[in-house]
Amino acid sequence: MEVLLIDDHPMLNAGIVSILEQTELFKVCAQAQSLKEAMYIIEKADTLPSLVILDLLLGEDNGLDFLPMLTKFCHNKKILKPPVLVCSALGDAFKIQAALNKGAAGFLSKTGGKEELLKAIETIINGQIYISDEVNLLIKKSSSVYAKFSKREKDVIDLLKANKSNKQIADTLHINIRTVENYISKIYFKTGYSNREEVRKL
Repeated sequence: MEVLLIDDHPMLNAGIVSILEQTELFKVCAQAQSLKEAMYIIEKADTLPSLVILDLLLGEDNGLDFLPMLTKFCHNKKILKPPVLVCSALGDAFKIQAALNKGAAGFLSKTGGKEELLKAIETIINGQIYISDEVNLLIKKSSSVYAKFSKREKDVIDLLKANKSNKQIADTLHINIRTVENYISKIYFKTGYSNREEVRKL
């Protein structure tokens, strides 16, 4: 089975290639370090790979953007979309959930070992969703934390996590800066946090 590996870390790539090819079941047919390079490979390929392994942190690129690109390409060509396994060091539960919502077939932390990588691949090749125990725990923890906030407070948190200033938050949500400050104060009260950096880790 052919695999497309999208990651910009050569040493980690070499390790994944070695693990896959030792099984004699998989062959890394191509590697890409950016979304532009990945889509070029996809568009020029005679046949698509059986599996894509994707990192979310690709220099200036956001790996999440690859998922709708691939979906659109396959839809336009009327071909079956290969499953995408996200393998990333990114520990943000909301990015993880976004990846799954955008069509990723699984999410694996880069801290996982050889056995977990092969287990994840076997799971998604068989048409199932794979989420590692570590990632699943992170999602559940984040969900329980988020449950204490109102919808508007969640909106403010999302914008804080995107490094937006109070004025930018106010402009985006069409509210005044004083209201933004009140929401942030409520968020601090509910979390016990005292600064924006801590909120960004939610």
